[in-house]
Amino acid sequence: MTQPSKPVVTVLTAPGEPEPPGMDALRTRAEVRFACDEQTLRDTLPGTDIMMVTDFRTEALEAAWPSADKLKWIHATSAGVDALMFPALIKGDVVVTNARGIFDRTIAEYVLCTILMFAKDFPGSIRLQMKHQWKHRDTERAEGKQVLVVGAGSIGRQIGRLVAAAGLKPHGIARTPRHDDPDFVKVHGNDELFEQLSHADFVVIAAPLTPQTEGLFDEKAFKAMKNTARLINIGRGPIVKTDDLITALQNGEIAGAGLDVFEEEPLPEGHPLWNMENVTMTAHMAGDFIGWKRALTDQFLENFDRWHKGEDLFNFVDKELGYAGSK
Repeated sequence: MTQPSKPVVTVLTAPGEPEPPGMDALRTRAEVRFACDEQTLRDTLPGTDIMMVTDFRTEALEAAWPSADKLKWIHATSAGVDALMFPALIKGDVVVTNARGIFDRTIAEYVLCTILMFAKDFPGSIRLQMKHQWKHRDTERAEGKQVLVVGAGSIGRQIGRLVAAAGLKPHGIARTPRHDDPDFVKVHGNDELFEQLSHADFVVIAAPLTPQTEGLFDEKAFKAMKNTARLINIGRGPIVKTDDLITALQNGEIAGAGLDVFEEEPLPEGHPLWNMENVTMTAHMAGDFIGWKRALTDQFLENFDRWHKGEDLFNFVDKELGYAGSK
């Protein structure tokens, strides 16, 4: 009696990126192939049943798509799946899942840290320390400040919980309003964004990048914010129009920005954001914790177990909306 063939899993990484940790556990149950660009993906896609995509910026999949003759399921090891949402995939039958849940808590910790850094003026203190200057200042109280989380999904919920535990008042923005949400004072509909921007002390972008959110934060949005408010972006860079943000910061239309994502990554060395004292920046790392790469593999393996047993997968992405549904 012939043994059933193993499913074929192709892992798409960025060029030069090492193999994800934990692949040996997969090799015992599947034929594992690796690709890192369009050409290697064209070579490996024929016969592939499942893809694990670690390069969240990739355009290779769309380019190599005609070679996908057996593909049934794509798993993205990122929360955002905007790079994968090309028309042929959206309209086809291939299932997409994502890494929803892995980074939620650590991103929320980053947001709370950024809020407290602004309130207690840690950037100013660090600059004074570097100059060996002793200068007493009064700083703000964070307690009671209003936080508007734009994108009240899985990550947004964790942000709401954590800032509420610190005494702040979280409000959310989502496609569907929710009046009895346990993690927010209230979740407002998308059509209330500009009204709510006028009340917020901290505005946190936690939304996915979709055609509806691209460029959402522009000159109009910044003018709607309080001039004492700070913007924190841990979503996707293109949700914010960078030139409009710089103008708003320079003109005092908003008080500051904490940025982990940018329209252009890496940020060019001569970019004006580097030298703005009311801006804090990190290199797209808000959710990355020690051991996160192995955690992503383990999550995929858990879903692979379900697929192998014919059970329902978790973290389904609504391909029309471009993100996984909220819990």
